[in-house]
Parts: sequence; structure tokens; C-alpha cells
Amino acid sequence: MDLPELGAFLRSRRDRITPEQVGIVPGPRRRVPGLRRDEVAMLAGASVEYYIELEQGSKVQPSPQMLAALSRALRLTGDERNHLYRLAGRPVPARTGDTHVEPAMLALLDRLDDTPALIVSDLAESLVANDMARALLGERRGLTWPRTSQVYRWFVEDESRDIHPPEDHARLSESLVADLRLAAGRRAPDDARLRELVELCTAASDEFTRLWEERTVKLRRVDAKVFLHPSIGTLDLLCHNLHTDDGSQHLLWFTAREGTDSGERLALLRVVGAQSMTAGDAR
Repeated sequence: MDLPELGAFLRSRRDRITPEQVGIVPGPRRRVPGLRRDEVAMLAGASVEYYIELEQGSKVQPSPQMLAALSRALRLTGDERNHLYRLAGRPVPARTGDTHVEPAMLALLDRLDDTPALIVSDLAESLVANDMARALLGERRGLTWPRTSQVYRWFVEDESRDIHPPEDHARLSESLVADLRLAAGRRAPDDARLRELVELCTAASDEFTRLWEERTVKLRRVDAKVFLHPSIGTLDLLCHNLHTDDGSQHLLWFTAREGTDSGERLALLRVVGAQSMTAGDAR
């Protein structure tokens, strides 16, 4: 563990990233070419004070979850991410089931600024999302495992289903469990996170237990979903998926279904999302 070097490494990576690369509009009086400390903290879901302590090389040892968030915020490559973990004295995560997002996939996400889009792990964890996705799905930054997984929230926290109409719940449950079965086939038999997720959902939900025991597997490429947004109303959307070669992650984005007014509602959602982000910055 080398916390002073960790702080220096974070500063060097922060200076390298421009605001435009992470979707931040630079102000007219900007004094630095790279990101400011408060911007990195916001992107990583940390407090500014905590991030400043990290850069100063204090005795604060970041958790693996925070290191993963910093890696995404700073667009670190796989080698840079591994170096960050070693400096923090944390084990480098195994590649299988990794939550690190390569910069190339993040760059593709950055181009999808006019539609909700996010990058999701094979355990249904939202790794990084654009503003419109957060406006549609709600803020998920700051959640800790296992609540980071949509599978857990869907089968354990009933209120998480309110975003979809009740008549769609059974189909969405089937899809989530079929996806998770595929992940189980790719991961090691003793994968701790997968085992914990299945145990928690089995204990909480008879529906999950039944679907899990059916052993249905299906990779979703295109799906239709109806969202009940508290401000925008009903959105009838197509859900598209672009999977990595190993299937451990996928880029997910939404488009309006033909013959609906959801295109206009998505345009309105973009305005609502921008207003929410502005209000959040003000707070």
C-alpha cells in the first residue's frame, strides 16, 4: 500500500481527462484543462472532502467499490485500474465478472447523449449511466452491494417494480432470472457475489425461487419495456443491448417504439434530466 503515490496517481489521471470526455460542460472561467476535484468526486459518487483526502495521500484507504468508481470516473485502462488497486493495497479483481468498464465502451456511451443509456454488468449492476438514464430509472450511484443489482432490488424491494405496469412484472421477472442463469454459466461455480445474490433472492422471493429452478436461459438483445415516469408519464420504449465478447457487460440504450408519442416524451425527459442535474449541483 502506497497512499501518497495513490494520491499522486489520481492527480495525474485527473489532469489528463477533459470535462467534455465525461459529459461536463466547462464554464467560461475554467482555470484547469483537466477535471476539478469536485467533478471527480461527483462522477465517483464520493464527497469532495473524501476525494481531497485521497489525493493528499492521507490514511484513508478506499474500498474496492470506491476504486472501481474512480476507475470509471477517470476513464482508466485495465492496466491503470490494476495499478490503482495495488497502490491502495487492495487485491486486483479477477477478470471474470469484472466491473471495470474499458474507456472504449465509455466513449461509446458518451455519444448516446440524446437517449437513456447505461453500462450494466452480468449481475444487473448499473456501472455507469448518462443523465437521461438517471432521469428515467432514478439515481443509482451510491448504492452498495447487493442493492446495486437490479435483480436484488426487483425481487427483494417491492417498490422497485413501480416503474413498470403490473401486467409486465411477470415477463420482466422471467427475463431477469434468465439473464442471471446465463451469468451463472459464465462465472466460476464458487463465485461469491453470484452465490450471495441467489441466496438472498431465494430467501426473499418464492417467484425468484421458482424461476431459478426452471433453469431458463435467454440473452436479451432487443426487448420492449413500458415505463411509468412520475413527471413524464408513460413511455413505451425498445431496449437495445450490445454485449461484450465475454458477456460480462453490456451497453443498454432505449428508443421510442413506432406509433407512440414516446419520442416526444423522451425529448421532454432530456429537459427534465438536465433540470434535475442543475438542481442537484445547486444543492
